[in-house]
Amino acid sequence: MALLRLDAVKDPRSGLYFLAIFYPADAGQPFVTTEPRYKTADAAQNDAIAILAAGANTRAIGDR
Repeated sequence: MALLRLDAVKDPRSGLYFLAIFYPADAGQPFVTTEPRYKTADAAQNDAIAILAAGANTRAIGDR
C-alpha cells in the first residue's frame, strides 16, 4: 500500500505544472503543494524523484 501520492497538476492560470503531495495517499486534499514552476508534467515528476533521491542519499543528523 502506498503511503503518499505525488501528482503533477496543471495550473489553469499560469499554464505551468505544480506538484501536489498527498499524505496519506488516499487523502482528498494535498498535504502540501509547490508553486507552479514546471513546463511539463514530466518535468515536475522528474524533479520530485530527484528531490526524494537526494534526500534518501544523505545521512540523518543523528548519524553524523
